[in-house]
Order: sequence, then C-alpha cells, then structure tokens
Amino acid sequence: MSDPNIAIVGGGPAGFFAAIACAEASPRARITVLEKGPRFLDKVRISGGGRCNVTHACFDPRTLADHYPRGGSALIGPFHQFNPNHTLGWFAKHGVPLKTESDGRLFPVTDTSATIVRCLIETATHAGVNLRLQSAIENITRQSHGAFLLQLSNNRTLECDRLLLATGGCRSGSAGHLATSLGHTLKPPVPSLFAFRLGFSWLQDLAGVSVPRVAVSVPNTDLCECGPILLTHSGISGPAILRLSAWGAPILNELGYRFPLRLNWFPDLTEADIARHLDTHRQQNGARQLATAPLPPLPSRLWRQLLTDTGLPLDLRWAQFTRASRQNLLTQLHHTQWNVEGRSLNQDEFVTCGGVNLNEVNFKTMESRICPRLFFAGELLDIDGLTGGFNFQAAWTTGWIAGRSMAISVSRSPASNHPSHEDLFQGVDPSGTV
Repeated sequence: MSDPNIAIVGGGPAGFFAAIACAEASPRARITVLEKGPRFLDKVRISGGGRCNVTHACFDPRTLADHYPRGGSALIGPFHQFNPNHTLGWFAKHGVPLKTESDGRLFPVTDTSATIVRCLIETATHAGVNLRLQSAIENITRQSHGAFLLQLSNNRTLECDRLLLATGGCRSGSAGHLATSLGHTLKPPVPSLFAFRLGFSWLQDLAGVSVPRVAVSVPNTDLCECGPILLTHSGISGPAILRLSAWGAPILNELGYRFPLRLNWFPDLTEADIARHLDTHRQQNGARQLATAPLPPLPSRLWRQLLTDTGLPLDLRWAQFTRASRQNLLTQLHHTQWNVEGRSLNQDEFVTCGGVNLNEVNFKTMESRICPRLFFAGELLDIDGLTGGFNFQAAWTTGWIAGRSMAISVSRSPASNHPSHEDLFQGVDPSGTV
C-alpha cells in the first residue's frame, strides 16, 4: 500500500477545495490540479460583483437542500458532513473570517474575492499541491491495472491512481466529454439563473426601478415566485426572477424563452383589498393627477407606465377616477402581463442545470458508481442552486467529501514506475496569474 497519485481536472472552487481536503487528510499524497485556462478560480474572482458570495447562512441540511432546484435531495447527506457552518469555520481557521449580510449571504470581511482566491491558492501551495495552468485534458484512458492515463493538450501524459473531474458547468453537451468517455451519462445542460428580456421601448426610462415584493408567474405552468424585482435597460431581473428561472430552467428552455410573464404588484392583497386602497387614495388625493400620486409602494416611474398600459390619461385627476377606470386599473395591478422575448445572462457567472446523472455517483464519497476511482465535484454534476451562495456551498461540500475520500491510500504499481511531477511536466510553463 502506498500513497495515492491523484489528478484533479479543474482549477475552480470545487477542484481547489478537493485538493486541499485531500492534502490535509493525506499529507504524503501526490496531488496535481490541472486547469485548462490561464488563471485559477475565475468564477470566484467575479462572484458577488467581485466580493465573492462564499455561502449562505442556512445551517440546517434539509432547509439548505430546499434551495437547489436540481440535486437538493442528493445533497442532504453531504450537507450533514459539510455545510455552511463548516465553511465558516474552515475559512476562519485559514485566516479569512466571513460576515453575514441582512439577506443571509456570507462574504469575506474584506469585501473582495481576492481574499478567497489568495487563501485557496496559498493553502493548496503550502499543502504541497502541484498547481498547473494551461493544462487542458484531451482524453482519458482507463488502464488495465485501474489507473487513469490523461492525455494533455501539450502532448504530455499523466498517470494517476484516482481522478477527480471538477470542470464546472456544461455550457454545451461536449463540455462533459471526459465524463461520458468514462461511461457516464449527462442530463442535457440548459441555462439557469438568468434575467428575462422584454421588447418594450420604455424600458430605457425605467432601468433601475425596483419593487420589494412582487409575485411573478408563468401562465399554464406551476412556476411562481414572490420577492424583489428589478427593471433593467433590456428587461426584468431581481431575486424573484432569478429564482423563477432556476426552478423553471428546463420548462423555459422548452418554451424557447418566449412566454407570457404575469406580475401581481400587490401579492399580499386581494383585489377587494386593492379596490379599498384605491378608493381611500382617491378620497385623499382628489385634486391631484393620477400620475403625480402613485399608489404606495409602487415607484412613480413604474406607476406612470402601468397607467399608460391601462389606457388612463396621466393628467386625469383622482376626483375623476370612475368605477370602470378602477376596475381596469385593478386588473392591471393584479394581473400585469408582459411577453418575455428571450433571456439575459452574465456569461462570466453562467450557471447551468444539467450535468452528470446523480444516480451514477455515490454521494457518501462522490465516487462514480460506474468507474471506480473516478470522483466528481461541483457544477459538473446535475446540481444547481439559487443565487445567494448556494452554488459555491455545493462546490465546497462535494469538493471536501471527494478530497477526503481520495485521500485513502490505494494499491498501485511501485512509485518508481510513475514519472515524477517534474519529469512529467518538463517544459510545461506552470506560471499564470494568481
């Protein structure tokens, strides 16, 4: 029995956390992280507007699992092993205290993602992890003795006893080719966590308008969310919209991202309640024009647009507000319908649903049920969470479990039969922007 020779494909949060967990559990293990790009941890760098939303202050495993449209049930067990409470403790132990904001999101107290990037790279380096940039994997061959032979794009090869695939979300079907080449199947990848494009010319005038609580739904489906929304120069976004897009990702993909969106601006009130509010508002503002006395809490710019959509003159005075006008406005406030004409997303923070079929992975160890000694972590799996740090938590959790599992020594050929890291990568430039 000897220490394992381990390769980790993917230099993102899941890959780094797995490498560190493995190195800390088995200091003698030879661990190599292979990143195809010129920098490590790019997604960490841009997360949360450059602040890095590390995780979320939701510490009960079952409640936490409810924030994952795909993969939540499979994560309940892993969250008992490593959850946001463990994430807090881990980063604090490694010199990076986190703070909790009012909405439950956790950030480093420095408010910069560079703190997280530096922590992960320095911890991995100190633990002896071999970090290699611009090392794309062309293909993987399973050897007769159970090891894996990795063919790199620089015409070098690497043989390893255990292999972790943590390559991130499958933006296309071909992105999971390493997993499928080893016998796994993929759920078709589709976008998740995106805003909606609308075709209205007036959007430019309403960009930046937000409403704290709106019910949004898609007719003829079960999709419905309630929460803050934000109007942008091209459409509508905000937490309620992002949650709707996450839960409805496959359905909205089937609709071609063209569908009616229904908005209830007063989700906690019945139409009768709103009617009473309008009557009271009319009595209190009889001499004022409708456009200059919006019904709280609607912002004035949005209120004016809703009046226009209803067909009410902006200069109409509240004293002239008829019962028929009230009914038309009631319908608008309770059942606004806008047609979505596509999706808008930040390519850098792109999140997908889809990936490696979860039935093919043992979530106690993150090891493949199909290919022994092959492990998975992060967004390559058919797991995606809501916005707010949940996707990173899935990366930390699955990476930690995979790393600890791979740390168990395995039987292999004598070390002399394996090239050293330096011999293997001779002539390959490991440098890159840290």
